[in-house]
Amino acid sequence: MSMPRGGRLFLATCLGSLVVLVLYFQSVGKPEPSVGTGSRPEKSRRSPLQTLYSGDQLQLSADQKTLHGRRELLEQACLSHTKKRRVLSPEDLKHLIVDDKHSLIYCYVPKVACTNWKRVLMVLTSGGRYTQPLAIPANEAHVAGKLRTLSEFSVPEINRRLRSYLKFVFVREPFERLVSAYRNKFTRSYNTAFHKRYGTKIVRRHRTNPDPEALEKGSDVSFHEFVQYLVDPRTQREEPFNEHWERVHSLCHPCLIHYDVVGKYETLEPDAHAVLSLAGVEGTVQFPTSGKSTRTDGHMAARFFKHISPFYQKRLFNLYRMDFLLFNYSTPEYLRT
Repeated sequence: MSMPRGGRLFLATCLGSLVVLVLYFQSVGKPEPSVGTGSRPEKSRRSPLQTLYSGDQLQLSADQKTLHGRRELLEQACLSHTKKRRVLSPEDLKHLIVDDKHSLIYCYVPKVACTNWKRVLMVLTSGGRYTQPLAIPANEAHVAGKLRTLSEFSVPEINRRLRSYLKFVFVREPFERLVSAYRNKFTRSYNTAFHKRYGTKIVRRHRTNPDPEALEKGSDVSFHEFVQYLVDPRTQREEPFNEHWERVHSLCHPCLIHYDVVGKYETLEPDAHAVLSLAGVEGTVQFPTSGKSTRTDGHMAARFFKHISPFYQKRLFNLYRMDFLLFNYSTPEYLRT
């Protein structure tokens, strides 16, 4: 039977002050009991992690076998494509949302149904204040402080949760996610903050003879200019990528944090149901179904990439290569690299 792996955190200190957290994993026979202070899951019920790993592998459902296969593929890809042990800081744990009541840790990835996952977790952790995910406004779901992140806890408490909680992440075909981010942040008139913050910089750096209005507003960035901005070495030297186009492996560190469930946007409904079933809350809350009629898919991504030269296509693919490899996505057929 496949066993879960837990994480252990060690502190590196300098003159008594916290410098970094180093995370590594070891095999364990079963999830360790919770220790330390803070909220604890109910003792009378089986935890999601115990539910996931205690079943007979021969009796797994088709969906469970798919999830099990993804975990194995991710582990093999990590062994094959990562050479150095990554050093994690508390900042690296800010995308990991914690639900103590149901023993869950969710790494949110923008443009992969993260608004609805945050809504679901708000329902689960609110003590009855919220009952219906879609009744929660999207902007409220993203307000800081509405949900707790792993970075807020002490090192012993981080350690305990990583060992004993069900950890899950949802991923998406990298270029479809990227096109979705571009469409949402640069082609919607209401996203003036993104236009000012990023659009003006992109226009100034990657447009020949920009007019004064474009320099001031940054509201008409083309996809080609966006790609140029991403592959420009100066971009990441100056500041980290925005979370909406940052690579999943940089947001969630899947080769260091052992995710028990890797869900996919392409199979969102059954994968979300599997997580809620493991948490024992499928009768309490349902994951919202998407009503979008213009969802970014492979055909739409191909139309955007049609006007990107092979030179820039190759550089962009190299930038997102690890996400393709780790999560078993094929190179898009429309690429001319």
